[in-house]
Amino acid sequence: YARQDQDRAHWRRELTEALAMAVDHLSAYQLTIEPGTAFGARHARGGLKGLPDDDLSADMYLDTQEICAAAGMPTYEISNHARPGAESRHNLVYWRQGDWAAIGPGAHGRLSLPSGRWATEAHRAPGEWLAAVETRGNGDSLREALALSERAMEYLLMSMRLTEGMDVARYLAHGAELPQGRVTDLVGLGLVTQTSGRLAATATGRPVLNAILRELVD
Repeated sequence: YARQDQDRAHWRRELTEALAMAVDHLSAYQLTIEPGTAFGARHARGGLKGLPDDDLSADMYLDTQEICAAAGMPTYEISNHARPGAESRHNLVYWRQGDWAAIGPGAHGRLSLPSGRWATEAHRAPGEWLAAVETRGNGDSLREALALSERAMEYLLMSMRLTEGMDVARYLAHGAELPQGRVTDLVGLGLVTQTSGRLAATATGRPVLNAILRELVD
């Protein structure tokens, strides 16, 4: 959503129709224009007219939360909604910093081994990937150990997307520090909660999650 010439009424109708077809899970992503992409270049040249501004996009996000919750599919991740028990187990592995194997051309993986946590990346070109599999037994083009600081950053950025937030002790175990003064300020503003050893964005904070993350890492 947040597409060209789309308004709130249009999105509310479209979302309601989608929910009528969804069984127990819905992913709803805003169109974002990123530098270095084809859309980014087109937008820089004055193309893609009619995109909603930030305020309208934020209103559409809030509409999404309201309508999905009313349909019994509350948000469990900033762009994902599900009935209780129907959350995507596959994606939760990413958001909770689990392990996954990189299988197939261009795939990325994360593996926790006795020697540390490793990032893997497979060859993008199918021919190169297949040749590597036949000669070495795997298609990896990259396998590197992640520093504790990298692991901490990944965990923060991914886990804070979840309604459940992050396990603070786990974050600190990566050697990271939590700026408690800033956390206290964010709690006071109603943007995050810090309870039972977890830090999580509130419903008010989720639309400005990027700003919250900057406060936590800068």
